[in-house]
Amino acid sequence: MFQLFIAETVIARIPGLSAAGADVDALRYTAPADADMLFYDRPKVAASLPFDPFGHPSPAVVTRAAKLESGFSAGTVRVGTSVAPASPHVTISENIGRDMRKERAVPDYAEIAERASQLASEFDKNEKYAVIAESVPGGTTTAMLILRALGYSGTVSSSGPDNPLALKESIWRDASARLGIKEGSLKGLGLEAAAELGDPMQVAAAAYVAALPEGVSVTLAGGTQMMAVAAILRDMGVKRDLLVATTKYVHIDPTSCFEAYAKQIGTRWYAAPLDFSNSRFKGLADYEKGFIKEGVGAGGAVWYAEQLGVPVGRIQSRTEALYEKMRSGI
Repeated sequence: MFQLFIAETVIARIPGLSAAGADVDALRYTAPADADMLFYDRPKVAASLPFDPFGHPSPAVVTRAAKLESGFSAGTVRVGTSVAPASPHVTISENIGRDMRKERAVPDYAEIAERASQLASEFDKNEKYAVIAESVPGGTTTAMLILRALGYSGTVSSSGPDNPLALKESIWRDASARLGIKEGSLKGLGLEAAAELGDPMQVAAAAYVAALPEGVSVTLAGGTQMMAVAAILRDMGVKRDLLVATTKYVHIDPTSCFEAYAKQIGTRWYAAPLDFSNSRFKGLADYEKGFIKEGVGAGGAVWYAEQLGVPVGRIQSRTEALYEKMRSGI
């Protein structure tokens, strides 16, 4: 089962922080549009296509290609977006993440965690895999804050070739100053750490995984954002085997510290060997130049499809076809 957890946080609106936040008015539609792409060839919640400001398609197109080729089941969990997807979904919370520089980021974290745990208790025991994905604009920043607060040194990836690390560091300084903490100060607080500095997705995903049946294989589908979820789980004392699956674009990004985080946290990792360098579409070919990189569980969706016998080449070909269809408006 592939579960996409979608959320929104006000810090994505900070100029220059997120490519998804380049158009603040469209920002609230980003995650719901990604969710729609699990079910439809184009979003129904928004009139515009799921492209970044430079015309690159959301990695949701890769996730959809993997789903169509392999036939895995999928669902969406809304854990804090101001707009609901048009596609089928379960709502845990409508409250978006707040600005952790000024206040607690997820004040209703206990209620979110309880509802996520209840959802996990309903997991179909006939399903062998639980693949947990995310779509959260600004989520690499909240990931860095959580990793830092839990004692993991390093930086995080971004959705563009120019990672705004200086801006992310300034947010850490302001947020840590509010709490009077330093690196590692929130170690041992688990979900409370995410409540102070993170986003609703982190709280819900961690609580959900912690409550899943022991026999289920868990894959966290995402880059450094899901490394943060893995860190929260380990901080909660969850010892179950975890695989964090991303794309090669995050793995080779020197700012991501992806492999180093995996070793420190104690999780396995996978990097989907996608290659769009020969794509006839610039929007996809630019993935090879550091645009987009990951999101909507793209790397984990490829991993899941591979487990079901689908080679990466088929997913790439289907991605090309879906992208062409989106562009043509068919």
